Amino acid sequence: MVTPKVRKPAVAGSFYPSSAMEIESMLGEWLDVPDAGAPAPRAIIVPHAGYVFSGEVAASAYSRIPAGHSYRRIFLLGPSHRAGFAGASVDTLYSFAETPLGRVQIDVSLGEKLIREGDGVFTCRKDAHDLEHCLEVQIPFLQMVFKAVPQIVPIVIGTERLSVLKRIAEVLEPYFNEGNLFIISSDFSHYPSYNDAKASDLYLAETISSGGLEDFLKALSNISKRGYPGQGTAACGASAIAVLLSMMDAQGRDLTAEHLMYRNSGDSPYGEKDRVVGYNSIVFDGPEDDGHLFSFTEEEKVGMIAAARSAIYSSLGLDYDGNDSPVGILKEKGYGVFVTLYLNDRLRGCIGRFSSPSALHSTIREMARSAAFSDPRFTPISAREATKLEIEVSVLSPLRKIESIEEFKLGRDGIYMIKGYHHGTFLPQVAEETGWDTEEFLGHCAQDKAGIGYDGWKDADLYTYQTEIVRESELPGKEQE
Repeated sequence: MVTPKVRKPAVAGSFYPSSAMEIESMLGEWLDVPDAGAPAPRAIIVPHAGYVFSGEVAASAYSRIPAGHSYRRIFLLGPSHRAGFAGASVDTLYSFAETPLGRVQIDVSLGEKLIREGDGVFTCRKDAHDLEHCLEVQIPFLQMVFKAVPQIVPIVIGTERLSVLKRIAEVLEPYFNEGNLFIISSDFSHYPSYNDAKASDLYLAETISSGGLEDFLKALSNISKRGYPGQGTAACGASAIAVLLSMMDAQGRDLTAEHLMYRNSGDSPYGEKDRVVGYNSIVFDGPEDDGHLFSFTEEEKVGMIAAARSAIYSSLGLDYDGNDSPVGILKEKGYGVFVTLYLNDRLRGCIGRFSSPSALHSTIREMARSAAFSDPRFTPISAREATKLEIEVSVLSPLRKIESIEEFKLGRDGIYMIKGYHHGTFLPQVAEETGWDTEEFLGHCAQDKAGIGYDGWKDADLYTYQTEIVRESELPGKEQE
């Protein structure tokens, strides 16, 4: 039997208590976990100083994780304090990380995958992990919040080079979803006076909460130009924060951020006012779900159907007397679209694409013509049929690669699968139309659309997306042409 390698605590007894009883007593006073069903954070920014200085601030963010909530993995990102190196080091040396509260499993296989796929930006360095405190101090919080802590992925970042940080973000971005939690470990101001630290730290927290990577970099530059006396850095974990913001930018910055608490070491009875370190806690939740992916005006909805119908009519030499001028969102570029045609409540054609460099109006017209005349499952639409068609336009969110089918939600998500040269997709509404369960939905897509066999989805690359559907029959006062 192979004895698992365990990373022993390096800073128990200095940064936090060395006994389980003391940890439980200290953190128990600060943690207030919400009931099950509350929104679960996608990411948090928390400090990593000694608990007597920053523990209450960190606890304010951990207290936002609902009781009983289950993440697939927890990614821990923080700056290297002990070793300088290019890129990021992901811990694949140890199977477990230990604290006085017990052991937490490290996802070694995923760490090895990040190293393989990271084009050199991910390595594994013993000197980056053995004595590093910024991630270790987060683990007791997790052990207090979770009955069984999900597997962790400890990542120590050793560079501030922006191009490398962006590449790190690209590799991690497929995992930045509601199935995982990202913990960003960072203190803020280092060693200005109490009031200067407060001004700098609150400004930076507000920027992180409301802006993206570019705004964050500008704020760091502004703080540097301001030149607070004694300040060595505005955020020691700026590299980890930059990775988080880069991932958020890539996904459209649709998370909601909340700045929870600010303190600095001068607020502690153990600290002084003339030379302090700052601590912020910020939580990032998923976007508020109102049941709609996009908010279209009635004029835009009418315009989408008009674009599709006029494109079909013009191809058949028929006159269209509606207004097909693009308005609002129809002038914007980059949207994926599927156009679905029904005749007597039966599918008569469906063609789409996941993104387009053209304006939405043009993309709808193109997909409408393809659905009417180029769907290989059907004969081309005739002029007689065209006037009786029911048209449905589905506007798509960007594709998101998933690593587990647990991240797929039947009825909400469409699926796109790729295996070699084979690929296929089902729109979300197919689940409602067929009554299939998840496995049937995936199996039929693999078999009927991708041509890889009923079980082919199990080793295919899977992507999900959502749609906002505009149905001609549901337009107020709209009669079918």
